[in-house]
Amino acid sequence: MQKIYSNEHLHMAGHIKNLLEQSGISCSLRNQNLSGGIGGLPFLECWPEVWVEDDRDYARAMSVIEAASAPEHDEQTAWICQCGEENPGQFLSCWNCASDQPEVIPGNTYK
Repeated sequence: MQKIYSNEHLHMAGHIKNLLEQSGISCSLRNQNLSGGIGGLPFLECWPEVWVEDDRDYARAMSVIEAASAPEHDEQTAWICQCGEENPGQFLSCWNCASDQPEVIPGNTYK
């Protein structure tokens, strides 16, 4: 049995546990009720933790967590709107005119 994940938010630890179980990896959630102990106990010791039951599943579980943590798209690629304003990559619509981010067309240059 090995600890594989810890997060200050219970819902994130629960999400990771669910993803691992959907992948066929037996795991358990610990410390879900220790948040009230923060202050009297070290805060990192009170965070919810996900543990894999079988040490042989550790590498596969890590790959599931890494895949879940990977960004869906490149948030660093800025784009220029039809109105001429530059928008950060994570914006799906222009902050100036509210036009939707254009689809990537081969040959177009994005900053």
